[in-house]
Amino acid sequence: MAPESAARQDATQHKRKRAKGVGDHPPAWPLLALFLAPAFLLYTVFMIYPLAQALYFSLFEFKGLARGAFVGLDNFRELFTRYPVNEQLPRAFLHNVYFFVGTMAIQNTLGLLFAKLLYGSRPGKRFFQTVFTMPYLISALVVGYLWSLMFNPLFGPINQVLRSVGLDALARPWLGDPSTALTVIILVNAWQWVGFPMLLFSAGLTNIPEDLREAARIDGAGSWQLFRRIELPLLLPVIGIVTVLTFIGNFNVFGIVWAMGGVNGEPAGATDVLGLVFYRTAFRGGVDAFGLASALAVLMFIFIFGVSTLMLNRFRRWEEHLT
Repeated sequence: MAPESAARQDATQHKRKRAKGVGDHPPAWPLLALFLAPAFLLYTVFMIYPLAQALYFSLFEFKGLARGAFVGLDNFRELFTRYPVNEQLPRAFLHNVYFFVGTMAIQNTLGLLFAKLLYGSRPGKRFFQTVFTMPYLISALVVGYLWSLMFNPLFGPINQVLRSVGLDALARPWLGDPSTALTVIILVNAWQWVGFPMLLFSAGLTNIPEDLREAARIDGAGSWQLFRRIELPLLLPVIGIVTVLTFIGNFNVFGIVWAMGGVNGEPAGATDVLGLVFYRTAFRGGVDAFGLASALAVLMFIFIFGVSTLMLNRFRRWEEHLT
């Protein structure tokens, strides 16, 4: 055997041995702990500890910040019996439901539409993706205050444009009318966050094998049939993630509603949400409100966590039926 051939064979065998050894032995526990410790520490300090503390506080009476006697579930009972919290909670909860449904219908539908329109090699694709995603990098408070100025009934550009084109009947105090205030905030929130589901749907469309699309086209499927029969079912995992994240975000919404509707959910409570009720209860509910606010935070967490878990399980079952 020639020296060159022998050297080539030895090198090949050496590469095979090295490739075979990769991943045969998992990293040692000390090494895993070293890499996981920072994330675990941050998660514990900023997530687990506050949740456990809120649950602990909800079981005690408070006088200002001074913890008093153990009261068990009395704080939870008072949420539904003490005025005005007992009247504000059902209204705020329904507003959160409306916020979620409206966001799903507007923001996520547009996000899927934009992802579909920009799929593939489109002129200006990167530019439009950047334009759509930039708003959600801005603080919700800043976005809310800017749009409040735009919707101002006296000098806001939106009413001025309507009047300039002869649509004076449509000009109105958008954020001062109880029938339109919450819808306007939902539209602004959807404008800010439409880029997020668009990116997720774009990634989902990219991960669909092109062979499936080609096979469907060969069988005579049009663009709509291709989307409805091939792409949409294969996007179900992404739709599930987007739905759960939208639900969590909308039931925790606070900043943009505060900026556009105020801390009291004006006008006349038409924009009140659970986040605002929690804030008012904690900081304006009296000297004994700390335990009550902690009880509300615990209930919100239980509801959001429970419904999110049910949603994820439901979407997993639908995915199993598809496979």
